Amino acid sequence: MKRSLSVPAVGAAAALLLGVTAACSSSSSSTTAAGASAAAANSPGTSTSPASSGGKSYNLTFIQGVAGDGFYVTMGCGMQAEAKKLGDATVNIQGPSQFDATLQNPIIESVTAAHPNAIMIAPDDVSASRPPISQAMAAGVKVVLVDTTLTDPTGAVSQISSDNTAGGADAFAAVEQLAPKGGQVFVVNTKPGISTTDERTAGFAAAAKANPKFSYVGVQYDQDTASLAAQVTLAELQKDPGVVAIFATNLFSAEGAATGIRQAGMSGKVKVVGFDAEPDEITALQQGTVQALIAQSPYVIGTDAVDQAVAALQGKPTTPKIGTKFTIITTANLNSAASQAAIYKTSC
Repeated sequence: MKRSLSVPAVGAAAALLLGVTAACSSSSSSTTAAGASAAAANSPGTSTSPASSGGKSYNLTFIQGVAGDGFYVTMGCGMQAEAKKLGDATVNIQGPSQFDATLQNPIIESVTAAHPNAIMIAPDDVSASRPPISQAMAAGVKVVLVDTTLTDPTGAVSQISSDNTAGGADAFAAVEQLAPKGGQVFVVNTKPGISTTDERTAGFAAAAKANPKFSYVGVQYDQDTASLAAQVTLAELQKDPGVVAIFATNLFSAEGAATGIRQAGMSGKVKVVGFDAEPDEITALQQGTVQALIAQSPYVIGTDAVDQAVAALQGKPTTPKIGTKFTIITTANLNSAASQAAIYKTSC
């Protein structure tokens, strides 16, 4: 989910610009320094593409986790660009108005009834999204899971996402740099049952508990709304005034956390590490309400998804799991080419 750090940060803030690429055939990740340009993180060409669609026209549908979100807009841009590159594939894009399985499931059912060749989907719930996706598979539609996944992904052609557990762990590494003396930390998350944000929370919590300078005081849920994120942040800061940093797992969580900090009169005292690189989040970084952002590679997730879908339709081998890079953006490196390339799109 959008709202989806690599390598533990050591040294100056500028050293936070790092990349992670999960091994394509497993769920483990390998860590690399950010010497390679992060421009590749949001541009095509990081995976092996089918040479062409074999002269047959393929109809593909992308079902977003939520419509209008920059993360999914960027992913859709990657899909459309890759389909155009292949020449005989088209991508239709749909999505619910909120990140909610009860709104997304009818869309899955409607798309399945239209019987596209493949569906590329970010499931809105690890369990509740499974039945309609299973129905699509049973109808002969190839399914590629992008960003989020399912508790039981059996039958999916491929799962393509960031290593979100590592992202959460390295969000804590950023906190260690922002608050080196330690203190209390907590997470503002969206809602339980979303694979990506659950993994980010788990990764952050495990890393925080391993450092004796810090005390992890738990996670608060905001139901993916900035207003509730502000409320839970304010309440937590009133309960635990020793909090020095907050990890916000997506855009709305970061926006609300910043508001809650202001309402508590603790601006400048409590640091916020956010996830994703929406234009609004970049503004928050520039304004100092967020101190670090973890940008995923949604464009590459999109291009990889089309490649995997078309390969499956052509009867070619596919890759069960693909991990993509992310870039850590701070004010120190915001103007670099790599950071600028990692910022999400609002249109293609």
